[in-house]
Amino acid sequence: QVQLVESGGGLVQAGGSLRLSCAASGRTFGSLKMGWFRQAPGKEREFVASIRWTGGTQYADSVKGRFTISRDNAKNTVYLQMDGLKPEDTAGYYCAAGYGLGAVKTSDFGFWGQGTQVTVSS
Repeated sequence: QVQLVESGGGLVQAGGSLRLSCAASGRTFGSLKMGWFRQAPGKEREFVASIRWTGGTQYADSVKGRFTISRDNAKNTVYLQMDGLKPEDTAGYYCAAGYGLGAVKTSDFGFWGQGTQVTVSS
């Protein structure tokens, strides 16, 4: 079992930056793939970024060049650095963890955090 706790959300003006953190419990963090998803009111949860245990990353087209996912296996933590934020980035951001090959669909991940809200004002 893996438990995930997100932090770092908040209110920021357009063009600003935030860094989200996700702390994971358990002794197998190094072998997990980790991901960030987001969900705006009335919309489906969508993929933002993922990072495999090898360090390989994937990003949604909408955040490429602005967001950076990273992990610190010694701290059992994954980060999402968000720069150049836009109002359309406003959403609840969810950390996810899992095993296996896929890393972009919600069904690829078996463990989820409670989420942290990010609000970008124009």
